[in-house]
Amino acid sequence: MLGGPSFRYVGEWRSDNGAVLEFENEIEGIRINGVDMITFNDDGSQITHFKVMVRPLKAINLLHRLMGEQLARP
Repeated sequence: MLGGPSFRYVGEWRSDNGAVLEFENEIEGIRINGVDMITFNDDGSQITHFKVMVRPLKAINLLHRLMGEQLARP
């Protein structure tokens, strides 16, 4: 959903068992800013938690619409 030619990661913060990756994108003229919050198991071999947070509100509304359209396809 968030991929595409203008998607790029712009920041990265790491800890022993996780990472926060900040990204930017533009879809349908709306600039999207967000973060991927990722937690790994003790040896780092598996993702145990993955959360995406997006802003501003108009970006959330756009993604909500696009995800709904994608899920409605057969």
